[in-house]
Amino acid sequence: MIELLCLTDSYLKECDATVIEANGKEIILDKTLFYPRGGGQPTDTGKIVVNGTEYVVVAVSKKDGKIIHELDREGISTGAAVKCILNWERRYKLMRSHTAAHVLGATMHKEANVLITGNQIEEDKIRFDFNLETFDRNMFDEIVKKANEKLKGDVELKIYSLPRDEAMKIEGVVKLAVALPPQINELRIVEIPGIDIQADGGTHVKNIKECGQIELIKLENKGKDNRRIYFRIIP
Repeated sequence: MIELLCLTDSYLKECDATVIEANGKEIILDKTLFYPRGGGQPTDTGKIVVNGTEYVVVAVSKKDGKIIHELDREGISTGAAVKCILNWERRYKLMRSHTAAHVLGATMHKEANVLITGNQIEEDKIRFDFNLETFDRNMFDEIVKKANEKLKGDVELKIYSLPRDEAMKIEGVVKLAVALPPQINELRIVEIPGIDIQADGGTHVKNIKECGQIELIKLENKGKDNRRIYFRIIP
């Protein structure tokens, strides 16, 4: 199992690693701080340095239990010792957005009893799809207002693992309309005390006060019981 350092320390910006497999522009490391896209969170980017030569990390993905780093060009061989350097500015924006999205999602669930049916985090905006019959702009303005009040607080996140059976007993631990795959025996839990607790495999800030405020961009009606909102984090 390749060690995914970003899940134990989201603030890690550099690490040393060894290439255990190389195939042209794609390499696999024994450990990495780059987050592979998934769960609505996009890939990390950055660079990998070998003997002073820099290679740009274009994308990172997970396939068959392996974490694949796609580079801008070939040239790194199996066994090479490398330094991974994260594009921290991009990652930190995504971390702030991800944590703020949890706060908004929890507020939506509490105020309107909705489940998220789809989500995508980007550097400049976040998208939520959700199941809701009525679509009221005033209601969502009020939900965003309540979420922003929470984001003004000083609340540290707690991140830990629980056996699947134990985790599923927690009310609201899965806020996605589609249940988690049955093959996952242990769930990573992200808890914002007093606000939200759910199974999650992404990167987050340490304290919600780092997030900023949520600004609603637009709402869309995508069909029966299918609604969409776009929002961003400011400043």
